[in-house]
Amino acid sequence: MGVEEPRESSPSEIYLSKPWLKNYDEGVPHDIEIPNKPLYWILEESASKFPNRSALVFYGREVSYMELLDKARRFATYLKSIGVDKGDVVGIFLPNSPQFAIAFYGALMVGATVSPMNVLYSPREIHHQLSDNKAKVLVAIDLFKDKIVAGLPDSVEKVLWTGIQDFLPPLKSFLYKIFKKPPKPPSGGVHGRFMDALKSEPISQGVEVDIENDIAALMYTGGTTGTPKGAMLTHKNLLANVLQIDAWFKRGVKGKDVFIGVLPWFHIYGLTAVLNSGVHKAATIIVYARPDIDEIMKDIQKYKATVFHGVPTLYRMIINHPKVSKFDLTSLEVCISGAEPLPKAVAERFMELTGAKLREGYGLTETSPVTHVNPIEGEARYGSIGVPVPSTLAAIADPEEDRILPQGEVGELIVSGPQVMRGYYNRPEENEKVFMECCGMRWLRTGDMAKMDEDGYFYIVDRKKDIIKYKGYSVFPREIEEVLYRHKCVREAAVIGVPHPEYNEYPKAFISLREECKGKITPEELIEFARENLAPYKVPKEVEIRDDLPKSGVGKILRRVLREEELKKRVQEPS
Repeated sequence: MGVEEPRESSPSEIYLSKPWLKNYDEGVPHDIEIPNKPLYWILEESASKFPNRSALVFYGREVSYMELLDKARRFATYLKSIGVDKGDVVGIFLPNSPQFAIAFYGALMVGATVSPMNVLYSPREIHHQLSDNKAKVLVAIDLFKDKIVAGLPDSVEKVLWTGIQDFLPPLKSFLYKIFKKPPKPPSGGVHGRFMDALKSEPISQGVEVDIENDIAALMYTGGTTGTPKGAMLTHKNLLANVLQIDAWFKRGVKGKDVFIGVLPWFHIYGLTAVLNSGVHKAATIIVYARPDIDEIMKDIQKYKATVFHGVPTLYRMIINHPKVSKFDLTSLEVCISGAEPLPKAVAERFMELTGAKLREGYGLTETSPVTHVNPIEGEARYGSIGVPVPSTLAAIADPEEDRILPQGEVGELIVSGPQVMRGYYNRPEENEKVFMECCGMRWLRTGDMAKMDEDGYFYIVDRKKDIIKYKGYSVFPREIEEVLYRHKCVREAAVIGVPHPEYNEYPKAFISLREECKGKITPEELIEFARENLAPYKVPKEVEIRDDLPKSGVGKILRRVLREEELKKRVQEPS
C-alpha cells in the first residue's frame, strides 16, 4: 500500500488557518465574546462602577462619568419630546467636546442613528451628508454658523446650537466670550440651544436595541477616493471593535487609564479608539477641540497620560517640536498610529523620547475601524500593518475576481469579522462591488493592495486606485514615499501619477521640508536621492516642494487633492 503524498493547502486554507495567531501576545484571546448590549451600555457600566471619576477633561472643566450619563439621558428625553424615533438620524457637527459625547450617547439611548460630520466641511458637503441620510436633528457648533446654515437641507427639523464656551470652566468661559466673541446663532423656528435641551428630566433607561441590525452610526468615508458614502455600522460592529482593541491592549483593570483625545471623534478612528474605548475602560479622556502640540505635551505630563492614538503627522510634530525635551512624556505606555504609513525613523525617535510602545495598525471606516495591529509586546515589523485582531479573518484576493490568491502574492486585502459594516447606506450598486462571497462567508474588499508573509504579518502595498501605470510597470506610490522619508530633510511626502501621452502616467512627488532645510535643498537633489534607492522606472520624474500638503480632518495626506490640482493645472496650461 503506497504512502499518500501530503496534500498542498489551497490558498484559502492558508488564510483560514490563521497563521498570525502564533504571533499574538500572551493573554490575547483568539476570539472575543460580544455581549447582547447596545453601544451606550459602555457608558452605563462605567458610570455605575466609577461615578465620580473624571470621564472628560475639557480645558480644565472636568465631567464625571455620572454627569456624562445624566446629561446623555437628559438629551435622550429631549429627543423623544420632539419626536425622534428609533432609526431617525441625528447629525453632529462638533469638534471634540463634552457636547459631542453627550449628543452621541444620548441619541443612541432613543435608538437613533448618529451621523458625525467633519467640521471642515463646506456648505456643499454639509448639504450632501444631511440630504443623503435625511437627518432629522443637527447638533452644531456656533463657530461655523454661516456655512452650516448655508448647507442645511429642508429635511432637518431641529438645529441645536452650542459653543466651546458652554463647557469651559467659568473664568475661561467668561474670557472666551470676551476675546473670541463667538457668533450668536439663529433662534426660533427650527433653531434652539443645546444647553436648554439638557434641562429635560433624564430618562431612566434607553430603548431596546437589536445589536445585529440596528444602525448606531452612519460614518461617512473620508472621500479620499471620491464622494463620501455612509457606512452603516451597527451597535454590534462598534461594540465588537471596542472589545477587540481592549483585548489587544490587555489594559487590565478599568478606571486607571488616561487617554489623549486629540483624534477627531467625527472620524471613525477617534470615535472608536478614543471616545468609545476610553469610556469602556472608564478612562479619563483629555479632550481637545483642535490639535495643539504644546497643550498635548503639557497635559501628558500633567495628567500622566497612558494611551495615545494618533497619526504619523502628530508623532512627527511631537518629535520635531523645539520644546519636546522640556516635557516628561514617560507616563505614556501604549501608542497606536493609523490612517497612513508610520515611518520607522519617526516611531523609533518617539519611543526613545517616551519609553512607550508605538505600534502601527490598520483599519477602515467600513470596519469600525480596526482590523490589524502590530503586537504590543511581541515583534513589531516596520512597514507592516501587523496581524488581524481577535475574531478577524484577512486574506489576499484577486482584485477583479472573487478568488483568494496564494500566500506571498500581491492582491486586494479582504477582511471578515464582527466589526465589518452592514453596507453603504442607500448604495446597493456599491455594496455589490465592495463585498465578495468565498469559503462560505462574506468578505469586505478594502481597496488596498497588500500581501501577507509566511508568519501572518500583512503589508499594504498601496491603494488600488493609486497605483501608477508607467510604461507597463505597476509603480506603488507608498514605496517611493518610504524612500523619500529616509532623506533627512523630508518632513512629508506624497506621490501621485501624472497623465502622459507616451508613458500613460509617471510618478510625481510632492514634498514639505523640515524647517532647517527650507531653501537649502532642490527638487533635483531629491530626485537624485530617489534614483540612488529605487529602480529607474520608480524614480519620480518631478518633485514639487510645498510648505504643507493637503490633509483630511484626521491628518491623512490626501493624494486625491494633489491629483485634482495637477489635472486642473494641466488642463489650464496652453498646449
